[in-house]
This record gives sequence, structure tokens and C-alpha cells, in this order.
Amino acid sequence: MPKPTQDDANAPKLTINDIAALAGVSKKTVSRVINQSPLLNQATREKVEAVIRDTGYTPNPQARALALGRNFLIGLVYDNPNQQMILNMQRGALEALHDTEFELVIRPVDRGSAKVMDDIRSFIVRQRLYGVIILPPLSENDAIARICSEEGCRYVRMGSAVLDDPEHMVVSNDREAVAEAVRHLIQQGHKRIGLIAGPHGFRSAKERREGFELALSEAGISLPRSLIADGQYTFESGVSACESLLDLSPRPTAIFASNDEMAAGVLYAARLRGIEVPDQLSIIGFDDTPITSRVWPPLTTVRWPIVAMGRAAALKLIGTAIGEGADVSEPSTFTSTLIRRASVAPPPQG
Repeated sequence: MPKPTQDDANAPKLTINDIAALAGVSKKTVSRVINQSPLLNQATREKVEAVIRDTGYTPNPQARALALGRNFLIGLVYDNPNQQMILNMQRGALEALHDTEFELVIRPVDRGSAKVMDDIRSFIVRQRLYGVIILPPLSENDAIARICSEEGCRYVRMGSAVLDDPEHMVVSNDREAVAEAVRHLIQQGHKRIGLIAGPHGFRSAKERREGFELALSEAGISLPRSLIADGQYTFESGVSACESLLDLSPRPTAIFASNDEMAAGVLYAARLRGIEVPDQLSIIGFDDTPITSRVWPPLTTVRWPIVAMGRAAALKLIGTAIGEGADVSEPSTFTSTLIRRASVAPPPQG
């Protein structure tokens, strides 16, 4: 007599008890197979997996969550004004979770709040998260990683510098990438180069500023404090910072903005003053968000591989749960690269 299958239109929905009976094992053994428990011999595992495969049985996710003591939820925790970065991180994580039992739960928090640690702990416990991706600058706080460990929750931290063991990190080479971008400006003949820095307290802002300073130092170019303007990773702060740089005499012939939102603000501020880009002012940003190829002129920028980092972060969390044979050796280090478009030219003569 053929085994019933999940696809039989008139057949009742198969349960874990049915699979146990068909395989000639206990319900607990089937549960162990479904939940990837190592407490089984290979022959028993293969026998149960064959029954599951032949019947098309789909485990109940609620029952699996109860057995694991976790829901099939991956949290994404952030407090960052760079909305495009957050969207790209979501996109990468969702690509990794596609066709799995896992879902993504987004949780913004206020890192300036006295209750931020309690809020994060409550989120992990209340949602019974399987794992959590922590975005900068929150990821730079070791106390948040400790909270995850204390609550038995897997975690991956995203950063612009190494903050943890490889299994808990996805990291980009911001300092080297910015140094390369500034070297490109220097090779074009620029010596008076302005910097719009990122927010204080962000490791990415620190790494990018150090890359900027490194390239100038290598070329023997001094950096007056007046050529550094503070930004907040927002378009408006880019406009304001650019205005302060353009008020200088002599003004800079090139500006590196620490993200694309601010670089777009630089382009806007220059346009308001009738300053031609790139003939009178060269601009480089960081991120390679869609805005860079939609403005005129298209902006030269550093491509930050956020989607790939988001995908890898999610796969690091769920790799052992998505089936035997899954490739779980995800990279931890990602390389940012300079994308040359039309916003850089040699400085004006005279």
C-alpha cells in the first residue's frame, strides 16, 4: 500500500506521529531529525528523512519553535540615520531568508536612551529570537553582544573594523577604501581637499576620516582643521557642511563626503552657488546608493557591499538550521571599491 503524501487532496494533513509510525521510530526521534539534533545515528536519520521526503511532510513551524525554545525569527536592530544602508541590509538579509522558515523582524532603538539595553534584551526575550543582526553604531557596543550571549541568542555584528570573532562579524575595509578614493583626487592634481566627516561616536566615521588623513599624509599634503566639516550622514547635514567649506577662501577644489546622502547635499549646495561640478569642484561619496547614478553629474563614490554583508550576516545565523549540506562558511570581511563616474576632474587652473 503506498504511503500517504501531503499532496493528496483528500488525505488528512500528516502529523509528526504519522511520520514516526511510517518510519517505525518514536515521535521524539522524528523531532530530533527535523531539528538537526546530533543525537542520532546516520542510519536512523536517513530512514526518517526518506519518509519525510517521500510523503512531502512539512514540519509545523510553531511546533519546531516550541521544541527549540526559539521562534524562527531573525532580528535586525539599529539606530542609524543612514536609511539607505538599513534598507540595503534588509534586502541582503531577506535574500538569505528566502525559501526558509525564517522571517525578519526590524527593531529601531534609541542608543541615547538610558533604557536602550533593557529595550534590546526585552526584544530578544519577548520575540524569542533565533538570532539578531546588530548594525553600527550599536554593534560597536560589547554590552549588546553580551546581552545576546546571556539570553542564548545568536548574533552577528556589522562594522567598519573588526569587533568580534569571525562567526559574529561582517566587516568592511572603510579606511583603505577611503584612502583609495582620496588618492584618486590627489592623482587628478587636487591638494586642497575638504572632508565632510560622519557623526561623532560612529566607528565608520572614525575609520573613514583616518583613511582620508592617511592618503593626504602619504602625499605630504597638510590638512587644516578648517577643511573638516562635521556631518550626520544626512542630506541636510551635507548641504550645511558644504556651505561652510565653500565659505573658505581659498575654498577646496574637491570634497570627500563620508556617505552618499551628504555627497548629494554637497552637489546641491554647489549648484545653488553656481559652482560647476566637476569643472570647479570635484565630489566623492561613500556607499554607492541609487542616488549617485540618478543625479547630474553622476557621483564618483565608494561602493559599500551592504547587500552582500546583510546576506552573509543572516546566513551566519541560520546556516546550521537550513539543512544538511548547506554552505555555512560565509565570509566575514568585505571589500569596498571605488566607482568612478563623472563628478571628479582635475582642479581649475589659476
